[in-house]
Amino acid sequence: MSKYRFGIDIDGTVTCPTSLLPHINKAFSCNLVLDDIKEYDLTKAFPVSNEDFYKWFREAEPEIYATSPIQVDAHAILTEWKKEHELYFISARGQNVRDVTLQWFVEQNLEYDHIELIGTHDKIQTARNYEIDVFFEDKHDNAVGIAEELNIPVLLFNTPYNQQEVPNGVIRVNNWVEANHWIQHSFLTQKA
Repeated sequence: MSKYRFGIDIDGTVTCPTSLLPHINKAFSCNLVLDDIKEYDLTKAFPVSNEDFYKWFREAEPEIYATSPIQVDAHAILTEWKKEHELYFISARGQNVRDVTLQWFVEQNLEYDHIELIGTHDKIQTARNYEIDVFFEDKHDNAVGIAEELNIPVLLFNTPYNQQEVPNGVIRVNNWVEANHWIQHSFLTQKA
């Protein structure tokens, strides 16, 4: 069987899409739940200026990432995939949180081939450089851009903030079990 290279986003894909909410609710005295987040831009969900939010986020970022829960079934499925494929985690996180990110992978006992923290949401060039075969993402425009530019399948983890239409090549999944099912029964069978 061929080894494929999986490009995997971290936040909202491997980690729970709700990871930020307890921190936001505490810092801004809100009571947000995931269904309140209709856009990827979190500042649209509650009254806060972009400036205040990003100032807070920069300070809170290490703690948020250190305490982000892993999605249900992600560990077991990624551990199985690691036996057969290469796992390249490609994140918009910046180098300023590299240590906390690597520590999180250690604490989760999550193996990987490579972690790339690019500091931007534009992952197309990075995915191209690493010759990614299939990508896993929660940000709608990233999923669409990667699928269209690189002509590879992108699994988009369904959330309230990514409900826009998707083109062929972007496959919606609700969880890691569905992602694994698609990999086993669509992706790998097509490639066989």
